Amino acid sequence: MTAQSVETTDIFRSAFFLCHGGNLTGINIKNNGRRIATFVISGDDLERLDRQYRNGEPLVNPVQFRESLTHLRDTLFDRLRHYDTGDNRYDRKRANRGHQTGY
Repeated sequence: MTAQSVETTDIFRSAFFLCHGGNLTGINIKNNGRRIATFVISGDDLERLDRQYRNGEPLVNPVQFRESLTHLRDTLFDRLRHYDTGDNRYDRKRANRGHQTGY
C-alpha cells in the first residue's frame, strides 16, 4: 500500500479518515472574502475509505469519531487564531462603533 493524501473541507469526512488510521498533515486556510479551511489527510487506502464514506457505508467507533472531531476542531481553531494574528479584525470592529446609538 502506498500513502495517499486527500484535501477536503468536510470535517466529518476528515474525522472518518482519522478513525481509520489517517493523519492530519495540515490545515490550509484560503480567504476569498470568506475564510475557507481545508483539512489535508494522509494515509493508506484513502481511496477505498472515501468510496465507503460516499456510499454511506462508513463504520466507526462513535467515541473515536467524537475524539477525532474534537481534535480537528481544536487544531482548526488554533490555526485560525494564528491566521488572525496581526489582522486586528476584531480590534477594528470594537474601535468602529459609530453605527451604535449613543456613540
